[in-house]
Amino acid sequence: MSESTPVSIPSSRSWPDYRTLWRWHFYAGLLCIPFVIVLSLSGSVYLFKPQVERWLDRPYDGHEVSSGRGLPSAQVAAALAAVPEGRFTGFELPAREGDASRVLIADGRGTRRVYVHPTRNEVLGQVVEDERLMRQMFRLHGELWLGDRGSNLVEIASCWTIVLILTGLLLWWPRGGLGAAGVLYPRLGRGQRVFWRDLHAVTGLWISCLVLFLLFTGLPWAKFWGGYFKQVRQWTGTAVVRQDWPSGSPRPRRGGHSDHGGGDRDTAGPPPDLASLDRVVAAALPLALPAPTVITPPSKPGGDWTAVSNTQNRPLRQTVHFQPQTAEITRRETFDKKHWIDRIVGTCIAAHEGQLFGVANQLLGLTAALGLVVVCLSAVVLWWRRREPGTLGAPLPLVSVRGTAGLLAVLALLTVLLPLFGASLLAVLLVERFVLCRVPGVSRWLGLAPARQPEGA
Repeated sequence: MSESTPVSIPSSRSWPDYRTLWRWHFYAGLLCIPFVIVLSLSGSVYLFKPQVERWLDRPYDGHEVSSGRGLPSAQVAAALAAVPEGRFTGFELPAREGDASRVLIADGRGTRRVYVHPTRNEVLGQVVEDERLMRQMFRLHGELWLGDRGSNLVEIASCWTIVLILTGLLLWWPRGGLGAAGVLYPRLGRGQRVFWRDLHAVTGLWISCLVLFLLFTGLPWAKFWGGYFKQVRQWTGTAVVRQDWPSGSPRPRRGGHSDHGGGDRDTAGPPPDLASLDRVVAAALPLALPAPTVITPPSKPGGDWTAVSNTQNRPLRQTVHFQPQTAEITRRETFDKKHWIDRIVGTCIAAHEGQLFGVANQLLGLTAALGLVVVCLSAVVLWWRRREPGTLGAPLPLVSVRGTAGLLAVLALLTVLLPLFGASLLAVLLVERFVLCRVPGVSRWLGLAPARQPEGA
């Protein structure tokens, strides 16, 4: 079609108009695609955290222990000798008999994981907890290595990805009596344009429910939404003393274990009695708490020692408190005793991390993550092939689109559920209305200028 050929576009429509949905979908994708690719790839790695960490730790494990393991107190003493000015904060129970002992020592750089030979009490190696690969993947996935600011960026991208999926489903909805081809499965042999369109739409359809689940279950970790959620729980009287996951950039757990929750351990006071550690470990091992389980010393003299199961399958988590002199259990906290909101969120987080129902859970998460990468890459190809030279390639807007009660209700609901979406949407509309639309060259390049009606139409 030549540039002089007039295009007749209706001057007014009620939402949801196809072209308006397309514009929302386009701009949501423009904002989200770089973030979605990073989060999908980092999330794909983090899904297999237990297997990856087991593989990384293989140089320290698999020892012969026919003569029995050394005393935990001796292994802690060896770790302390290897970290000058360090302080013992946790002892991780061995997952297998031949594994090296993991001793957590706090020093000026944070918390170190010291690997000690199970029988000879020799230090085999050490690593700063926050420098471990899976810890870096967690921080990349949750905050882009930018702390709380990165957490806010991830949250905004997640909110707009929800909009991206919902508008995509509305655009996908079959029109004109189409069959299953191009709707439920891609059409092959119809040329590259049809292939990339079907690859984008059909893949997006099949992974949409999984992706929406992952997006919503990831929000409790976000700095802003997590704080918003806490505030709502306080208003409704459902708040707890300490929830089992952090909001925003996580702080080290009690015992120095940088997991998904908890606060800092008070390191003031005299060193703990390591003879009590031997008794507590002997009492905790028969309980077979799901790994990784960390034994932490009392926060104050005479207090209880604590065994905390940090398994990612959160419904299996337990916390057991031991009297230091006798190693008798004084209190036991299990998942089923938590508030019902914490149980729901904890179960959803376990599924989000791929640990709720084994390898099948991991494969479902991997399918969603890799499917998102396919959707994003095919979207880039479609955009590049369709855009007009010298423009961004956004669909041209209608001259006027009337708001409807349905549109306002949807926007209000999304704003209540996702406050950062509402704030970012308002910011985008204000910048578009009062800045971008007033610069003719920028307005035309962005596709913000509405198409004009031909004279006499």
